Amino acid sequence: MTLTAPSGAPGRRDPGALAASAGRGRRKRLVRPARTGGSQQRLGPVYLAIAPFFVLFGVFVLVPVVFSIWLSFQKYSVLGGIGASEFVGLRNYEFLAQDATFRRAIVNSLLIWVLGTFPMLAMAIVIAAMINSVTRLKSFYRLAYFLPNVTSIVAVTLFFGALFSEQFGLINQVLEGLGLSGVPWLTDPWAMKAVVAILITWQWCGYNAILYLAGMQAIPGDVYEAAALDGAGPVRQFWSITLPLLRPVILFTTVISTITTLQTFTEPQVLFGSNTAVNPNSGGPGQGALTMVLYFYQQAFNNNDYGYGAAIAMGVFAVVLVFVVINFRLARTGDDH
Repeated sequence: MTLTAPSGAPGRRDPGALAASAGRGRRKRLVRPARTGGSQQRLGPVYLAIAPFFVLFGVFVLVPVVFSIWLSFQKYSVLGGIGASEFVGLRNYEFLAQDATFRRAIVNSLLIWVLGTFPMLAMAIVIAAMINSVTRLKSFYRLAYFLPNVTSIVAVTLFFGALFSEQFGLINQVLEGLGLSGVPWLTDPWAMKAVVAILITWQWCGYNAILYLAGMQAIPGDVYEAAALDGAGPVRQFWSITLPLLRPVILFTTVISTITTLQTFTEPQVLFGSNTAVNPNSGGPGQGALTMVLYFYQQAFNNNDYGYGAAIAMGVFAVVLVFVVINFRLARTGDDH
């Protein structure tokens, strides 16, 4: 005799009913709840809070970029207004590709970047390691090294101009006191680039050191303790632990320093600027300190050729983009190894 349990008995459920119930559950989870008016009202303050950023970004970044791209295809003078502009197609870019002065500005910018960026980042890492190792006055050192970054660069450039003056500057006085000959800092093309690179190093070295210091303090202390137990000294720990774990910070500072240095303007403008765009010494004697952005400024605002100035700005953007991509590629290659 076979006993059949009733369908409503506790502990036993029909498999078909279970499958149907599971299916209904899945359907319920897949259905996206409709957005109600209440949820939109709750999100309204959120959208309102972030709206100023997008409004400012659109007005001061997006619109000028789009206008500059449009302007680079025009022959435009601010005196005639937008209505007097003339479409010239790629003529500005064709002239830019044949412009020897722009090529000289690219070379000058790259040399200043090499002279200023790599020594600055190396010094910043050493300074950060020194601050990280001290136990007293650490906040004072942080403030002291960050102070140049918030100082007026125009005032500092004027001070450096007096410091590197060829006749009465302190640097040449010290060199002559040591029995060496003075250096024509403000007239020799290589010395002019060195002065601009020293200015950039002075301004940004402390800023990068603070970033490296934050990265060093994020490294767990037990890593150093384990290395010390294995017999690794401070120098070995620095090369084998600190530098590898600082790679993301080093990549960030390298990219930011590349973008900043290739767009150098204030230092050469204050030291070697000229009000005449056709001046053969614009950017210093022999145009030794004529950077890309300084050349753009002179063409657009001194020569009143805004269309060609916009084309130069697009060229500067392309050069900076190429070197930023190279930096990323080199960093990725290091990670793969």
